[in-house]
Amino acid sequence: MGVKSGKAAPKKAKKEPGQAAKKTKVDLHEALQKYFGFKQFKGKQQEIIESLLSGKDTFVIMPTGGGKSLCYQLPAMISDGVAIIVSPLIALMKNQVDLVRGYNSNDEIAHFLNSTLTKKEIKAVHDDLISGKTKLLYVAPETLTKPENLSFFSDLNISFFAVDEAHCISEWGHDFRPEYRRLREMMDKINPNLPVIALTATATPKVQSDIIKNLDLREPNIFISSFNRENLYYEIIPKIKKSQTHESIVRFIKGMKNKSGIIYTLNRKTTEELADILQANGIKAVAYHAGLDAKLRAKRQDDFLSEDVQVIVATIAFGMGIDKPDVRFVIHYNIPKSIENYYQETGRAGRDGLEGKCILYYSHKDVSKLEHLMRDKPLSEREVGAQLINEIVAYAESGVCRRKVILSYFGEEFPQENCGNCDNCKNPKEKIEAKEDAVIVLKAIKELGEKFATDYMVTIITGKLTPQVKMFRHEGLSSFGIGKEKDAHFWNSLFRQMILEGLLRKDIEEYGVLKITDKGAAFLKKPKSFSIVLNNNFEEAMGDDDEGMDNVADGAVVDERLFEMLKELRQKEAKKIGLVPWVIFLETSLQDMATLYPTTLQELEKCQGVSGAKARRYGKPFVELIARYVEENNIEKPDDFVMKSVVNKSGDKVYIIQQTDKKIPLETIAKNRGWETAELLEEMETIAASGTKLNIGYAIDEMLDENEQYEIMEYFKTCETSSLEVAQKELAEFDFNWEQLKIMRIKFLSEYGM
Repeated sequence: MGVKSGKAAPKKAKKEPGQAAKKTKVDLHEALQKYFGFKQFKGKQQEIIESLLSGKDTFVIMPTGGGKSLCYQLPAMISDGVAIIVSPLIALMKNQVDLVRGYNSNDEIAHFLNSTLTKKEIKAVHDDLISGKTKLLYVAPETLTKPENLSFFSDLNISFFAVDEAHCISEWGHDFRPEYRRLREMMDKINPNLPVIALTATATPKVQSDIIKNLDLREPNIFISSFNRENLYYEIIPKIKKSQTHESIVRFIKGMKNKSGIIYTLNRKTTEELADILQANGIKAVAYHAGLDAKLRAKRQDDFLSEDVQVIVATIAFGMGIDKPDVRFVIHYNIPKSIENYYQETGRAGRDGLEGKCILYYSHKDVSKLEHLMRDKPLSEREVGAQLINEIVAYAESGVCRRKVILSYFGEEFPQENCGNCDNCKNPKEKIEAKEDAVIVLKAIKELGEKFATDYMVTIITGKLTPQVKMFRHEGLSSFGIGKEKDAHFWNSLFRQMILEGLLRKDIEEYGVLKITDKGAAFLKKPKSFSIVLNNNFEEAMGDDDEGMDNVADGAVVDERLFEMLKELRQKEAKKIGLVPWVIFLETSLQDMATLYPTTLQELEKCQGVSGAKARRYGKPFVELIARYVEENNIEKPDDFVMKSVVNKSGDKVYIIQQTDKKIPLETIAKNRGWETAELLEEMETIAASGTKLNIGYAIDEMLDENEQYEIMEYFKTCETSSLEVAQKELAEFDFNWEQLKIMRIKFLSEYGM
């Protein structure tokens, strides 16, 4: 009875139990009004529904908010039998069933079958299915694999199969589920003659191919809607210190005036921490992650939908299929694993076509964490993961229109140069002519036989003699070092924009190998003007961990003139007492002063790294300078904003002092508090910078010998900046790592910053 994979299913002339949906002669517009209360279809909905009702396999790629669910819900309502909808998440099933029931007077119209149901509840569902009352049955892929379910479903009159979130079938998709690979096998066992509709909100050309192949869709009608969400605003913000990012997020949400939003993070701990911080600052927020009890997760989801909660702080487990049209912002606290993840998650904002702000906080440290998570996976999975991470990093660092980059990733061209609704387009960069450089790139790729990805091509063009270059003996090529007068940042920017303009393409099957397109070949034969903008250099923007960021999401900007005046004053005051300037106040403290304009010592204490004692000891000339500056320039001070911390900082301070006095290993101190060692060092530096001495000699002695400690201390006594990046360069002969320099800087602040 089963159909062999890859062959078209034979069509039966005679109607049999379980055969494909009966072509029902109904007016689709009348049915739409009757069952869902809508007067007209959106986009390609009507064509999709007609395709499915005609018995054709149908493949739908439609962005979040485009109305995918209706494409199978309406056909299910007007067809004989019950439609089986495969869905990946229990929360998604419940949400969809509730929505369908909401449009109807009887609850039997839609059910789900999954592991959350009791035997009694399962029997009730079975009874409704047998009686023919149920038109839509949502199941998990695992449900289909159980022999008792296969037998039961085979005896039902089924109208069609729907595979929702079909990207889960592809390892190149953002939510790969191995169970999805067996769906065709299971569907054939139930009834091989039924039409299948597969739906997804995000699918690159590679993922599209995987879905059609693995579901064995038979000559499907394919409907692809535009991926462009014009109402969504995209912005990338460099993430420096945790405290700054938290304050930036709180300010941003306060500015959104009680509008609903979602914050995505990579782990459960961060969701809890952020939710607590938002609550402490008067924002109705809750955490949502897989570690919570299922009932609590369901309650928090319902509270968000009913607006009893303003903000959900979640891992990626939240949001798939959630029907809340008025989510006004989506914040990514960590960089997502892929552009598909990012697009899917940002797509939950502004589904009603109105305002939707998408803010991503970006740091190289987060990228390293993602790469670290990949280390134990099989080689092929690591290669796929690395390619996907490279794509999202390229998006984050790109200096061109963000909408153009996103659409290009999904195989769609965005003809405009400036979308007017992303940070890069609102603050366009100066263009650079790169015709000759583009020719260099094309010739180099051709010389290497179109067999390498961007990173290696940049290595060749800039002339870096790496072990890989030596292994391939490419140092003798004419392309080697031909562009060494320009840095890797320039060449990466050029490669990215040549891909966007269609001169190059990435072969995703071969993990990003660059190929020259027909357009690129024509350009090489007859070069013409080709102007580019450089990528955002986040390494410069982020600097070291005590170099604060100039811009935050709420628009607060450092007053550069005042900042320079404060730096001069700091240098003058430092000379009076024989200290290096940054011991008095760190750069981040000065930047806060040049943003908040504190004119009293009490206000000065609100600046980062300024304790009451430090304000009293060094602050007077600084607040006097700021007061004069404010008066002379008619400065309107920002609203008095006090960031409340959920963590008992004084408790942390006492804890750290007590533990270091007992000479407890730093790793143990951090672990007991649920911190990374780097987070502990940040807390310790804040304590030391505020004027409290820490006894950390025992920890330093384990990391550095006496001579090494002497060299670093002597360096800090005379250096003009506290930057550890600069310190590593200045002390390069000793090869000190970040932790060694960081802990010595804490010691220096402890001894000289009192």
